[in-house]
Amino acid sequence: MEATDRLFAGNIPEVYDRLLVPLLFEPYARDLAERVAKAKPQRILETAAGTGALTRALASRLPAQARIVATDLNQPMLDHGAANEPRDDRITRQQADALALPFEDQSFDAVACQFGVMFFPDKVQGYREAYRALRSGGHFFFNVWDEIAANDFANLVTQTLPALFPKDPPDFMARTPHGYFDKERIREDLVAAGFGAVSIETREEISRGASARELAIAFCQGTPLRNEIETRDPSRLEEAVEMVAGAFAHRYDDGPIAGRMRAHIVTAIR
Repeated sequence: MEATDRLFAGNIPEVYDRLLVPLLFEPYARDLAERVAKAKPQRILETAAGTGALTRALASRLPAQARIVATDLNQPMLDHGAANEPRDDRITRQQADALALPFEDQSFDAVACQFGVMFFPDKVQGYREAYRALRSGGHFFFNVWDEIAANDFANLVTQTLPALFPKDPPDFMARTPHGYFDKERIREDLVAAGFGAVSIETREEISRGASARELAIAFCQGTPLRNEIETRDPSRLEEAVEMVAGAFAHRYDDGPIAGRMRAHIVTAIR
């Protein structure tokens, strides 16, 4: 994993929250929040919370007595989420590394992570920390993207950018968000961390964007793919956006666009 893969800073949080959350994350946040709510937890830890797509979905489904501690490695993502949501005294936002959680053993009924474990440099260690933080019988809920070929928009972006940087094509989307999709490996990593009962369900959704350019901005400026592009040549970011927008317009026409996306939803019990 590249050092820039976990860096969500600058104006990435704003573009991410405004464009990528409704484009990719909201349907899966609703699904994951429903699963968490059915377990009836009172104290919930969220890791890799980002700007709060899952946090908001959890808050809308959990009772008044429930408490959510939403953590992320990147303080700017948490700050953006807090600044753009009404105050909710049930939610505490705290910067934390999912691989070294600053919480006591067995202090949560549930741990939830929305499309975050792919960014863990050490997956088993991240799972060990979730296991440690959970009480006996507690649930760990998370989702991960399936392979990039099953996710139309991310796949098209990745296929397009080599034309701009043929000697060193940016491959963030395939390497990290869509790089941890093997269900047997996921299961083995969870077992290695101590989890026994593990279930994995694959869920397909439709992603919808308003225009080809909006999609291009979302991927090229709202993810660490931006860091990859600017590392190669910061003057070519807008050119990358235009090239990707052109690819979307060519394949889908330049209007409302719909594409397939697919993810695995994982539940593990301590």
